[in-house]
Amino acid sequence: MAFFTAYMRQRWKIIALFILFGGIFLAAFWLYDLPVAAVLYPAAVCMVLGLVCLILDIQKNSSKHRILQRLAGLPSSVMDDFPTAETLVEQDYQEIIRLLRGNQAELESQMSRRYTEMIDYYTLWVHQIKTPIASMRLTLQNEDSPLSRRVSDDLFRIEQYVEMVLMFLRLDSDATDYVIKEYDLDPIIRQAVRKFSAQFIHKKVRLRYGSVEEKVITDEKWLLFVIEQLLSNAVKYTPAGGTVTIDMEAPKTLCIRDTGIGIAPEDLPRVFDKGYTGYNGREDKRASGIGLYLCRRICNNLGHRITANSSLDSGTVIRIHLQQRKLEVE
Repeated sequence: MAFFTAYMRQRWKIIALFILFGGIFLAAFWLYDLPVAAVLYPAAVCMVLGLVCLILDIQKNSSKHRILQRLAGLPSSVMDDFPTAETLVEQDYQEIIRLLRGNQAELESQMSRRYTEMIDYYTLWVHQIKTPIASMRLTLQNEDSPLSRRVSDDLFRIEQYVEMVLMFLRLDSDATDYVIKEYDLDPIIRQAVRKFSAQFIHKKVRLRYGSVEEKVITDEKWLLFVIEQLLSNAVKYTPAGGTVTIDMEAPKTLCIRDTGIGIAPEDLPRVFDKGYTGYNGREDKRASGIGLYLCRRICNNLGHRITANSSLDSGTVIRIHLQQRKLEVE
């Protein structure tokens, strides 16, 4: 019905012109006092023939419309089966579409090449920057002073940012390195805890964690990165004397709780959005809004789910639901 209405709006001028011509003939015969039936009969014949032509034209245009609707749902690179152009205007439109497709393909090729070059450069940069970081770390191990401890903390954050860049690059890479199988969860958590042990000590934040007897189907390296990001946020936003707790909830839900500054209610629905920092980010200018975004992306890729509950000045609870979807074990 929508097509018929649109078609009639396009063809109303032709139909009106046909009626106008018939009216002119009728008026001329009437003015010259000629038999009007001599006009009515051929007008009726023309009307029947015109109606047949109109129906055939509607069917032909309806078929074209269906083909074009199907093509509209396809990527531009495979839009080849256009209806045969019957008018010069249709030929012009199809030629314009062909030129636009060629320009788009060329632009996509250029963008893909630039993106690949950018990824290659930053991947090389990440691996190169690790060498001076390791050298600085070895140098600081031989010193123990307030200055060296502050520099060590800054160096630790640099290492985190470098690791975040590397994970960000790998996340959208065509060649992923996921190794999905069953792991003991406790050793993965302990690796993250050991990495942040110095941060807990320097900030005087207590850690509550007991052994977790749980097996999960996941990727160890990527899940470890998620846990490290969550511990980093917990330590960062928990004041001295606060507590970070790691425990399990049924079914297979890893919880990381802190007694820190919490998250504002209006920020909570968007904490996993890319680049969103919220109230805490405005207070802490170093916040990038990338860490939790990466955590959500990684959890989705691993078949897990991550959620957050919090309120201002009451701490935050981040839950990783490890049981959401079964993955194929390698």
